[in-house]
Amino acid sequence: MTCTLSETLAVVGERWALLIVREVALGLRRFDELRAATGAPRGVLSDRLQRLIAAGVLATRDYRVPGSRARQEYVLTDAGLDLLPVLAAFSDWGDKHLADGGVPEVVYRHTGCGGRVTARLVCECGGDADVHDRVIAQVNR
Repeated sequence: MTCTLSETLAVVGERWALLIVREVALGLRRFDELRAATGAPRGVLSDRLQRLIAAGVLATRDYRVPGSRARQEYVLTDAGLDLLPVLAAFSDWGDKHLADGGVPEVVYRHTGCGGRVTARLVCECGGDADVHDRVIAQVNR
């Protein structure tokens, strides 16, 4: 039996991977921008970018600054975009359990109205699922 949680954590389950995805989602596309924003060491960043590309989370495209050689920038794939609710959920959890009362560094907003986007569990029937009394894990081993 396949454990998709284990497989997912193998792709994005370490600090730098999700920070990279977040920064690309925020509009940073170039290696030096990502290095400055995440603080990741050069070798670590290069390795994580290659892993995210291999996993289909990021893709590259060429760009050229006039007078310079062609380089590559990073963009989210559909799989990368599908991680945005995960990032919002992690941010919600951190704001609730770890925040010191300050303003969060990143807030996810709906471009249509500007309201804050939060993660929530929704059943396939359309109803909200409350983790305190309405969610169970089904084990299929």
